[in-house]
Amino acid sequence: MTLNCNGKLIDLSAPKIMGILNITPDSFFDGGKYKDEKKALIQVEKMLTEGATFIDVGAYSSRPGASVISEEIELSRILPIVQVLIKEFPEIILSIDTFRSGVADACLQEGAALINDISAGVQDDGMFLVVAKRNVPYIMMHMKGTPQNMQQNTAYEDLLIDVIYYFSERVAKAREQQINDIVIDPGFGFSKTREQNYVLLKEMELLQSLELPILAGLSRKSMIYGVLENTAKEALNGTTALNMLALHKGANILRVHDVAEAMQCVKLNEHLI
Repeated sequence: MTLNCNGKLIDLSAPKIMGILNITPDSFFDGGKYKDEKKALIQVEKMLTEGATFIDVGAYSSRPGASVISEEIELSRILPIVQVLIKEFPEIILSIDTFRSGVADACLQEGAALINDISAGVQDDGMFLVVAKRNVPYIMMHMKGTPQNMQQNTAYEDLLIDVIYYFSERVAKAREQQINDIVIDPGFGFSKTREQNYVLLKEMELLQSLELPILAGLSRKSMIYGVLENTAKEALNGTTALNMLALHKGANILRVHDVAEAMQCVKLNEHLI
C-alpha cells in the first residue's frame, strides 16, 4: 500500500507515524500549547527528528462537546501555521485535519499534502470535490453526528459490521469522484462508548477486508485514562500499550502526540511479524 503525497510515494508496508499539532485553544490534551508560531515550529522539528512521516495540523477541536467555530476563525488559525511550516520544512508531508472543503482547499493550495476528515465528507458535500481536484490522499474517519452530539449517537446493531458498512458506502462515493488514495480511521472515541472502543480495537483486523490502509488514533484518549483512572497527561504508557496492539491488529499509521514512543512501538513490532 502506498500514498502519493505531493509526488512522494509513501510505502505503508512498514507502519508510519503521524504527529499531531493542535493549534486550538481547547483540545483535550494540548489545547493552546502550539498556537504560537515559534512553539509550533519547535514541536514540529522535534516530531520530525523523532521519526514522524506526517504532521497533522488541526485548528478545530473535535473533542466531545467542543465549541463550534466559524470557517473564518479556523482559516485564521491554520493558514499562518501551514505557511510557516512549509517555509521552514520544505520536505514536510503536511496533513490537514478539517471537515470543511474551503479550509482543505486553502491549505492544499499552500502546499499541504493530504486531508484528514473526521466526517468522511458527510459534513461538507464539497470535500470530495476538493480532494479529487487536488488529487491528494484522503483520510476518512467513522463518526455519527458531530463532535457536539456524537456521544449521544452510540447505538449500533453490530458495531464492526456497521463501521465496515459505513466505510464501504463512503469509499464508494469517494471512488465516484476519482479519489484514489484513501485511508480509513475507525474513529476511536467518536460516537462510541468506552466498551465499544475496546471491542473495535480487539476486532480491528476485520477492517482489513476493505483492503485500505488503516489509521489508528488512540493517543491519550479517555478510553485509556478512564480505565486507568488518571488523566490525559498521565496516559502515555497506556497509549503505548494500545498502539502496540493496534499495530498487531493491522494499523498502517499511528496518529500520536508522542512520536518517539510510537516509533519504538513500530520498531519492536517489526520483530513480532
